[in-house]
Amino acid sequence: MRSTPDRIRQAVSFELIGILIVTPLFAWAFDHPMGDMGILVVLGATAATAWNYLFNLGFDHLLNWRRGDVRKTLPLRVVHAVLFEATLLVLLLPLFAWWLDVSLLAALVMEISFATFYMVYAFVFTWGYDTLFPPQQVRQGGL
Repeated sequence: MRSTPDRIRQAVSFELIGILIVTPLFAWAFDHPMGDMGILVVLGATAATAWNYLFNLGFDHLLNWRRGDVRKTLPLRVVHAVLFEATLLVLLLPLFAWWLDVSLLAALVMEISFATFYMVYAFVFTWGYDTLFPPQQVRQGGL
């Protein structure tokens, strides 16, 4: 298990490194000024973090109301992940289109690219982080 300070270090470093990589990469890939892309990336990361909290809170309340239990089965986890990404995309789509002055279709392509990048980045980052800062082993025992 990770301590709270370690989890904070992991989350902050994930966001900062992600912003430092994705801003110049996507400014170049989509031919937009670095400043415009940087602001959009920071706004998107902030919105994703806030939405993550609100979405998970609402999802858990819905599960508790409907089932009396917040534990998720594998199929429910897939539904949860897809709904989170789809709703985040819908929330951010107008912001991307307006901020970069592009069509909704162009903004959709950008958002799908961002989501794909962050999915791969999260895998690589977490693997690297776990290698540099291995989690503490928790002894399994009876309670």
